[in-house]
Amino acid sequence: MVRIPVLLLALSAGILAQEPAPLPLTLRDAVGLALQQNPQVMLANLGVFESEQDRLLARAALLPQVSGNVAESAHRVNLQTAIGLSLPGFPQHVGPFEVFQGGAAFNVAVFDLTLWRRYRSSRIGVEASRAEETAAREESVLLVVSQYLGSQRAAADIQAAQSRVDLAQALYDQAADLQRNGVGTGIDSLRANVQLQNEKQRLIVAHTQLETSLYGLARLLNIDPRRTIRLADQMSFFATPEVSRDEALERAYSARPEMRQILAEEQRALLEEKSAGDERLPKIAVGGVWLEQGLNPATIIPVYQYQASLDFPLFTGGRIQAGRAKAGLAIRQLKQQEQDLLNRIALEVKTAMAQMESARSEVSVANLGVQLARQEVEQARDRFQAGVANNIETVTAQDELARAQDNQIAALYRYNQSRAGLARAVGQMEALYGK
Repeated sequence: MVRIPVLLLALSAGILAQEPAPLPLTLRDAVGLALQQNPQVMLANLGVFESEQDRLLARAALLPQVSGNVAESAHRVNLQTAIGLSLPGFPQHVGPFEVFQGGAAFNVAVFDLTLWRRYRSSRIGVEASRAEETAAREESVLLVVSQYLGSQRAAADIQAAQSRVDLAQALYDQAADLQRNGVGTGIDSLRANVQLQNEKQRLIVAHTQLETSLYGLARLLNIDPRRTIRLADQMSFFATPEVSRDEALERAYSARPEMRQILAEEQRALLEEKSAGDERLPKIAVGGVWLEQGLNPATIIPVYQYQASLDFPLFTGGRIQAGRAKAGLAIRQLKQQEQDLLNRIALEVKTAMAQMESARSEVSVANLGVQLARQEVEQARDRFQAGVANNIETVTAQDELARAQDNQIAALYRYNQSRAGLARAVGQMEALYGK
């Protein structure tokens, strides 16, 4: 009776110690997880929220400010210091006495262009933060897509390596059978065995490459390190419609978040320059206070004070001129950055289009190469079986098939990478892979 609970506890511990089931991920699933869990994307989201709060703070400065006050205080006043002289027959001080008051005060900026410029600048700052967030999302999608494609390539390498191991095993069995029947030679069997071991070694390397690539993908997706990933998509060829270079450039200039961000920064700099000049203009404000005041609650009466003020600078020690000059320098810097970004975007788009066209042609050539290499293996195998040649031709054909398969996998990988690179160049990563 005592052993049953112990056995149950042992089984329960064994079940809890089991690793979680592998997580199947399509490329779209991986991109969705990255946009939800990637730390850089989350930080960019927080930056947008922060800029929204800056906008609300700038708007609050334009709105009336009202505050309430309730106070009870004790006073003892020195009459001589209050009026500057002593009066015969009057005491030197008054009090102590208590004062009770409660009421509200308000203040509103009627005319202050600097506050209005600051509010407009904060609104543009929100747009710049959103563009920065979009750039972070695009970069995150690019990293995940590249890592996923690399994992797909590693998985394809495993499939190709396993097929070559199976072929090498069959050719080794063929050579050994011919040797046992007195048709083949020992060197043929030895040569086939060496080729078999080489293919097994390549298979081991391919498994290691896939495992490490999946570790990198899990790191990008911020997944629990104890959970493994299983790829749900395989490498395939997706035909991409051809677009003209000019159309791709126009799309990139309008969609790239970096371009939207730098244009927003230029608008903010222009507002800063205008705001610095507006410091010379007068500022009009209205304020006031209304209180119920008395020595005690029974004697309170309403008191109030209203005022309007006109404030204008007479001498600022060059502060306004320096502020305008600084804003002007910032505008010139942003203009240079904009031109550099335009040139960089053009280079990226042209390079990506050239790489994709080249990779498209490589895929066609590589597919034909694999077909021819398989035919070569079959013919060499038939010649060896017929005894008209040794298995040197077979081993050579195996090497050619391995090279052709590697070229096919590499060409398909480069095509998919160039497709992602073109999407990144025109600012369409999330639109292409995330929806």
